Amino acid sequence: TMRTVLNSNSKVTVLRSDLHAVIDQGFLDGPGNLFQMKPRNPEELQNDIELKCLNDLMSLLAPSTDIRVLLNCVSSNLQAFVIQPSRNKEELRKVASDFQLRWNFLLTGVSKALTLNYADSFG
Repeated sequence: TMRTVLNSNSKVTVLRSDLHAVIDQGFLDGPGNLFQMKPRNPEELQNDIELKCLNDLMSLLAPSTDIRVLLNCVSSNLQAFVIQPSRNKEELRKVASDFQLRWNFLLTGVSKALTLNYADSFG
């Protein structure tokens, strides 16, 4: 479980290192397409909410991090970037749906890259 990983200094260190490597190198998102996760400038990061969320989570990832800290980070980002900017329920549904699709795509790609290239992360 995630708690087991967070309670292991060596596992957290390996996971952090591997996540940074995936972000630095990008990953293949389909038949030969390299998905670069590092934005080329700060404005792009603002447009890529899911990248900001992942980077924020990674910055908190440390041995013995309480899982509630990570959940609060996700909750705060959703509040700031999905819920608050939405002017009505319809817009909230669209923004939330778009974010969910991009977040799932990002996590799927990161998981595949970790599985294929950095299997120790799942030790």
